[in-house]
Amino acid sequence: MMRAIVQEKYGPPEEVLQLREIGTPVVGDDEVLVRVRATSVHPDVWHVVTGRPYVLRLMGAGVSRPRNPVPGTDAAGIVESVGKGVTRFEPGDEVFGETHTKLQWRNGGAFAEFVSVPEETLALKPHGITFEQAAAVPTSGFIAVLNLESGTQIQPGQSVLINGAGGGVGSIAVQIAKAHGARVTGVDSTDKIEMVRSLGADHVIDYTREDFTQGSERYDFILDVASNLSLAASKRALTPKGVYVLIGHDHFGAGVGRVFGGLPRFLKLIALSPFVSQLPEISFSMPSKGEVMAVLKELLEAGKLTPVVDRTYPLEDVTDAMRRLVEGRACGRIIITP
Repeated sequence: MMRAIVQEKYGPPEEVLQLREIGTPVVGDDEVLVRVRATSVHPDVWHVVTGRPYVLRLMGAGVSRPRNPVPGTDAAGIVESVGKGVTRFEPGDEVFGETHTKLQWRNGGAFAEFVSVPEETLALKPHGITFEQAAAVPTSGFIAVLNLESGTQIQPGQSVLINGAGGGVGSIAVQIAKAHGARVTGVDSTDKIEMVRSLGADHVIDYTREDFTQGSERYDFILDVASNLSLAASKRALTPKGVYVLIGHDHFGAGVGRVFGGLPRFLKLIALSPFVSQLPEISFSMPSKGEVMAVLKELLEAGKLTPVVDRTYPLEDVTDAMRRLVEGRACGRIIITP
């Protein structure tokens, strides 16, 4: 038996999340049983816990209730046992990664003392980072890598702006863009500006004091992590060949529909893409979780990526961690330690 956070229905975290004793997962042939030392709280976890927008329930989460009752998709910990088909890991290895191979809009079982994880989504944890730091990387890093290279490759010397640079995804995106040799501008609120600067941003903008879309600076690439920019405003701040990429954060349902959330905005941009040069080309291919984990591991080992941990909460305080997430004040990633 093990301790785990369990949800039997969708709803507000404080109403549907419970700490219970449940059975330890049994590993499949190609799976690794990980003793979880740290996991992260991020917006996709909130979406699956609350079941909003409703469309995600049709995208794998479960229609009437979560298919997997244990939330969490990021895990860092120690290999307890391996399936008979596993070749890359053995008991005692320190690992980190996502807990499933598909998109993040489903529970992954990481809010527990043990989780069973497909071998292909894991990587060995670099010795130079803690379990808490490692747990801050997989989902955020996948989103950052996928979108920074969506339709274009960041080139040395390019001017890149990260809107929402102080959160889990933004803090990693700043460092990846710098690793590509870009000149990086980070945009966020007053209390996150110094942290963004410490990550290596060449310039920082406090959005409460300055609207960069009204300024004279032009950027080759805008990554809208905060997802609060319009395409028209972004085009004013782009170079003639600049590209705007939307992450799609819907601020926990504020101002978007309960049924489809931010999906209509995405579909609109996809429809406009062939006709608007500032939008990335449509691509239906993406790297695997394993491929992205290899990239992130290399950046971590080279010292080009330092994960930012906001606060750490014990498993029993998961609702407090979720509340801080929704408040939007976190610098970097919020971590849970079972």
